[in-house]
Amino acid sequence: MRNVAVLLAGGVGVRVGLDVPKQLIKIAGHPIMEHTLAILDRHPDVDEIVVMMAPGHLDAVHAMVRDGGYSKVTSILEGAGTRNDTTLAALAALGDEDCKVLLHDAVRPLVSARIITDCFTALDTHDAVDVAIPSADTIIEVGPDNTIRDIPPRSNLRRGQTPQAFKLATIREAYRHAGEDPNFEATDDCTVVLRYLPDVPIWVVPGDERNMKVTEPIDIYIADKLFQLTGNDAPAMRSDEAMRAALDGKTMVVFGGSYGIGADIAELAASYGANVASYSRSTTQTHVQRREDIGAAARDAVERFGSVDFVVNTAGVLPRGTLVEASDETIYSATDINYIAPILIAQEFHPLLRATQGSLLLFTSSSYTRGRSGYSLYSSAKAATVNLTQALADEWAADRIRVNCINPERTGTPMRTKAFGDEPAGSLLESTAVAKASLEALVSGGTGHVIDLRRLDPLESLRLTDDIEA
Repeated sequence: MRNVAVLLAGGVGVRVGLDVPKQLIKIAGHPIMEHTLAILDRHPDVDEIVVMMAPGHLDAVHAMVRDGGYSKVTSILEGAGTRNDTTLAALAALGDEDCKVLLHDAVRPLVSARIITDCFTALDTHDAVDVAIPSADTIIEVGPDNTIRDIPPRSNLRRGQTPQAFKLATIREAYRHAGEDPNFEATDDCTVVLRYLPDVPIWVVPGDERNMKVTEPIDIYIADKLFQLTGNDAPAMRSDEAMRAALDGKTMVVFGGSYGIGADIAELAASYGANVASYSRSTTQTHVQRREDIGAAARDAVERFGSVDFVVNTAGVLPRGTLVEASDETIYSATDINYIAPILIAQEFHPLLRATQGSLLLFTSSSYTRGRSGYSLYSSAKAATVNLTQALADEWAADRIRVNCINPERTGTPMRTKAFGDEPAGSLLESTAVAKASLEALVSGGTGHVIDLRRLDPLESLRLTDDIEA
């Protein structure tokens, strides 16, 4: 039985107060709905995607699908006047063969892969599935006179989210009955099943607080900050055989490849059959802040291997101390190496990556989310690198070049040891683990992502970690 995801983007979003549908508003470098579409497209359980878009804006979706290479999209259709009518139009387009249907709001761009997996899995034993989270607030029922009529027990209450998932035959039957009711009205699809097929149990999959819906103007700001603070979960690691298939015979350029994470990436990529060209100040006298050195590295890689498929920059410096104490040399060196270098690398390698529809990988740290005393130069450069990643992913989407950024938790590297001395080994990520995740990010189909690599939940680690992550 095939798994179909329906992306519901038919609304116009009048509450956000803009002249474009809210699903086309950009956050973290992409339209809201493109973040959602990308999650569905790269999920292994999703076989095909149907997009229901607001009338008058289908061209924007066609361009988004074309430029983003979202190969699982099979139909882009006009939404209808109401949410229920849009669902009906989508169901009508799915043919006669029964399937699993996952209906998701386009303006919930932070849905997790786990939720999608759980929904499809639940349909193995149930015909209808909802997603919900416990309510932290007390819910009150108010009467027509604006006085409290009832306060239901909070332990029994949940806040509904999407996706909602159904067997196609079940949701079609529910809507058939709803169509016979002249007073039919529902705000979601599980309500239709609950009301018109009361004998069908609706299983509830745990949702996620981050799976928010962008509805009000403040939600745009909150969603953008959540993208910044939590990034994306690390992509699932593929098997050694699959990684070898993705890398064998490809060319990878690594800057900062003489030690630490860069060296581990280079070594691991070579073990999977990649042609690796590694450059650093200590081994090849390559200064990443000099355009002529970056250009020379690009020419050298092409001369040796013919093309370039992947570029990684792990080069960086970690100056410590207050800004007023920083010398001109420290200021310019830190800025040139930590920020100007990624810009030069991007410019010089763009033509080569465009030719191969390749991938660029940069590195940031948790300090990009909030500048910290003693690390102003480092923190500001890492914040700039994140914005550079997201901007380039947008600029280069039409060229099919993927640009992502790794945000590792405190990692055992020579740069960190030099700055902080010896630390308990169990408290740090291993450099080799970061290298494995970096290769996965390079060969994955995602772009514009800040990928968190950490031993704790991203939000929890932000609360518990006070020192710099490098």
